[in-house]
Amino acid sequence: MESFTPEPRSVVIRRRLVTIPRSIVLFIVMVALAPITMPVAVAVDGLRWITTRKPAMTLRLLAFGFVFFAVELLGLVRLLISWVAGRGDSSKLRQGAWPIQVWWAETLLKAVKRIFQIELAVVGQDTAGPGPIIAMFRHASIVDNLLPAVLLTADLGIKLRWVVKKELLTLPSLDVAGRRLPNYFVDRASSDPRAELRRIRALGNELGPSDGVLIYPEGTRFTPERFARAVARMRDSEDRLADRASRLRHVMPPRPGGTMTLLDSGADVVVGAHQGLEGFAKLGDLWSGALVGRTINVRLTRIPAEEIPKGRRERASWLYDVWEEIDAWIAERSEV
Repeated sequence: MESFTPEPRSVVIRRRLVTIPRSIVLFIVMVALAPITMPVAVAVDGLRWITTRKPAMTLRLLAFGFVFFAVELLGLVRLLISWVAGRGDSSKLRQGAWPIQVWWAETLLKAVKRIFQIELAVVGQDTAGPGPIIAMFRHASIVDNLLPAVLLTADLGIKLRWVVKKELLTLPSLDVAGRRLPNYFVDRASSDPRAELRRIRALGNELGPSDGVLIYPEGTRFTPERFARAVARMRDSEDRLADRASRLRHVMPPRPGGTMTLLDSGADVVVGAHQGLEGFAKLGDLWSGALVGRTINVRLTRIPAEEIPKGRRERASWLYDVWEEIDAWIAERSEV
């Protein structure tokens, strides 16, 4: 099943000739400069603590950067070994890529939890399996991309087909593994949105008991600025759901297009809501130190396919019902 972003081989090669050497160089530079950067980080964090009483972040960000690039490079090595062992057989390459993708996500999430001293409080995970499912996750942070891969794939064995933005192909290990697996990297600037939707729809075909499709209906991470622009666009286009969108406070208005096409698969839906990662849409947001010591609440809710409306307008309204409930759930926990 070739459902990944269709690209000329020359484009893929040119991209990887940039992204792979860049990752190698950055890792080497980080290691080489560690005798200098580590003491400086300790000094900066010490001064920051004395003056603001904020937790050490310079050292934490350095540590996470080191782990991230190390995992990227180790992932590439494992993918290369898998490619040699698979001898070009697409089925073997796909089977070899699944455990590597899971290892990538699990290792990075463990690093985030340890370095930033966060805890996950998960409810509803026991209802999320088995497949087939359409997993709809809230998107608020650079961290929450890891949650479905760990909570659904690593823990429950559901092999997720990802619908994610094309920009993530700049991460070389995700580029290589992701293109071996039945994922689709959406081109948000595409001049042919119907073709994008057809390729997303293809991911919902032939889903079995161990399969699922992951999509982020909001399309991008929440920030107040992005939220305001999204609502303004809806009003400009006279979208009938604009008023409902404007009343949301913690989530972006969901975009019905890709989600609607996947609902045609007839699979149950698992909704992934989380609270505690607000305000971390960019790497620079971590500098505040507010993430350190947090408990991240995660809730998985399964909705049977027979409870989902069939008509497009009704489904769009239903999707807003789901997202309004998530918004209220986040607000309730944020006030505690």
